[in-house]
Amino acid sequence: MTTFTDLGLSETALRSLRDVGYDQPSPIQEEAIPPMLQGRDLIGQAQTGSGKTAAFGLPIAEYVDPSVGEVQALVLTPTRELCIQVTQALRTYGAAKGIDVVAVFGGAPIRSQQAQLRGGGQVVVGTVGRVLDLIQRASLILTSCRFVVLDEADEMLDLGFLEDVERILALTPNSRQTALFSATVPPPIRALADRYLYDPVHVEVQAATLTVESVEQFQVPVESKDKNDKLVEVLSAEKPDQAIVFVRTKVRTDQLFRRLRDRGLNVRALHGDMTQGARDGVMLAFKGGRVPILVATDVAARGLDISTVTHVINFDVPVSPDVYVHRIGRTGRVGRSGRALTFVENRQRRELAAIEEHIGTSIAPWAEGAHVAPVKVEERPRRHAKPQLSANGDGPFTTLIAGAGRSDGLRVADLVNVVTREAGVGGESVRDVRLLERFAFLSVPAAEAQRIAEAVSGAQVKGVTLRLEAARA
Repeated sequence: MTTFTDLGLSETALRSLRDVGYDQPSPIQEEAIPPMLQGRDLIGQAQTGSGKTAAFGLPIAEYVDPSVGEVQALVLTPTRELCIQVTQALRTYGAAKGIDVVAVFGGAPIRSQQAQLRGGGQVVVGTVGRVLDLIQRASLILTSCRFVVLDEADEMLDLGFLEDVERILALTPNSRQTALFSATVPPPIRALADRYLYDPVHVEVQAATLTVESVEQFQVPVESKDKNDKLVEVLSAEKPDQAIVFVRTKVRTDQLFRRLRDRGLNVRALHGDMTQGARDGVMLAFKGGRVPILVATDVAARGLDISTVTHVINFDVPVSPDVYVHRIGRTGRVGRSGRALTFVENRQRRELAAIEEHIGTSIAPWAEGAHVAPVKVEERPRRHAKPQLSANGDGPFTTLIAGAGRSDGLRVADLVNVVTREAGVGGESVRDVRLLERFAFLSVPAAEAQRIAEAVSGAQVKGVTLRLEAARA
């Protein structure tokens, strides 16, 4: 089993990882960190939620010199939300070294961001437009920037940002190390990599597939402060024969174990800081059926193969869709049915959307006594397809853009349903639906595009007022 120590990280970086409770690298981290530490350019092909932020964030933290008050690393992101998320992660990884990470994005006062840049900042994380704006104002100087990351490059392509990305790259030193991360690598992304990356290592992490069709899956919307009470409510309602409650870190595992024990529940904890003897005792008690509830980290529960587990509860949303698949695979074994419930805070909607897209299943909200059969959503459409004809071949299709996306809780099926309902067209008239974080693209018959846009605009979908308009070329 590969550990972070095996990847060549320094003791300072390892200490930062221990502080946040990370025990074992994800596949993209295992494959990408060593060549990046060696200074190689890299193309990392992995889905959202696969752990790619740490895959480039840890090498950045190793590389940057906090005693130098110039921008040494730049991370470009397609959206404000991702910019904030990446910034928070990099601040965690660089905290032990005193690395200053500055976030720059649109929709916030540019003067305050200029002031932050004047005050230092060895690492800048920013959206493409705001970074270019700050460069043009001479507030962001990249002459000392020797590490550049393009995060979710395919979304940059979809949003029309590649030309600006190239303008930014042209202003960085030729000697820089460049990493490009993308869920897919269509021809425009490949062409950009050919122009700006030198002999890159190509790392592709295949997403695990869901093979446990006998597991009913639910989401439990909850606020952070209410999670403990909600868990007690769920356990009381579900009455599991045996349940594994997955928690992200060892510290949180101990905390939750104590709180459940204090509520009178028969529960044990399992994590990597326990002695081998203590871990063996817990495993024997759980396997023997003497303990109905086990609170555990992913690494500690690895290898658990207990056919009597009826429930998996993700108290913390998994760090990646692959981890989700492995977790819920602990139930529904040897022909038995199982149930998986995932606690989701509002800030974790992005992670949940990545899981749903990965498994191809919409995860229904939980209610006491609820049962649901998995419902397959539409297959992720092929990107950048040639113009298509309608079903009866009477004309081309036109792309429309919707001003809402995954962060609003939208699914592919939601967009198809609202268009067919409001515009009075058949489902075959809506094609190539592509959900981004804050936007969505869909193709409709060109002859009907204007009418469809007008008919659908103003409709409510999951509390969001939808607006449709023609996408720019």
